[in-house]
Amino acid sequence: MTISVKGISVSFDRKRVLSNIFLEIESGKIYGVIGPNGAGKSTLFKAILGLVEIDGGSVLVEGKPIEEKRKEVVYVPQKNDVDWQFPATVYDIVLMGRYPHKGVFQRLDQQDEAIAMNALEEVGMTAFKDRQIGELSGGQQQRVFLARALCQESDIFFLDEPFVGVDITTEEKIIQILKKLASEGKTLLVVHHDLSTVRKYFDSVILLNQRLIAYGDTEDIFNEENIARAYGGQLPVLHKMR
Repeated sequence: MTISVKGISVSFDRKRVLSNIFLEIESGKIYGVIGPNGAGKSTLFKAILGLVEIDGGSVLVEGKPIEEKRKEVVYVPQKNDVDWQFPATVYDIVLMGRYPHKGVFQRLDQQDEAIAMNALEEVGMTAFKDRQIGELSGGQQQRVFLARALCQESDIFFLDEPFVGVDITTEEKIIQILKKLASEGKTLLVVHHDLSTVRKYFDSVILLNQRLIAYGDTEDIFNEENIARAYGGQLPVLHKMR
C-alpha cells in the first residue's frame, strides 16, 4: 500500500475532529474524499502529511514516516489558504515545485526551468507565465498550482477542493491530467463536493464524517445508503447523483 493510516484521531481545543480512521491507499488510483462541511476532510490530509498533531494512531507512506518521504508527496491546499497577493509571477510559483529536490546551497538550473515550462504547457498556462498570481481568475490560479504540483514530479498528490471556483473547461482539464497521472502509477487523493461527478471522476471513494463511513471502489461504496450515513440530515444533495 502507498499510504497506510492506522487508527488516527485528531482533536482541536479538546473537540474530536477525526476519530479512529483506518485507510489503505493504493497507487494508480484517484480517491475522492467525500463528506459534508466539517467532516474533517482537510484535517485528514493535514494529519497524513504531518501538518497537524494526531492524538493517536500512525501513518506510513510507502512504509516510512512522512518526514522521510516529503519529496515524493505534493499538497495543493484550498484556495482560501493561499495568499494571492504574494508578489510572485506564475512562473515563480510553478518553479517553487523544484525546491524540494535541491540542497541548501543548490541553485535552480536549466533542467528545472525546462520542467517548470513543461508543467505550464501541460495545464495551458504558458501565455500567463509573467502575470502576478493575484491577477488571474480562479480557474487560472488553480491551473497554476496544479502546474507547481506537476513540477515537483512527486508520486503522491493531495488536492484539497481543486474544482472550487473554476470554470467547466478548467475542471475538465484538471481531471484529464489527474487521470493521466493515475495511469502512470501515481496516487491521488482529492477532496470533492459535487456528488454528481463522483462516479465519473474517481476510482475509489473515502466517505467521511469525523469517522470513516465507508471506503473502497466507487461502484461498490458510492450508494444512497452510505451517502445518507455520511450526510445525515443533508439528504437533499442526493438528487444531484447521476
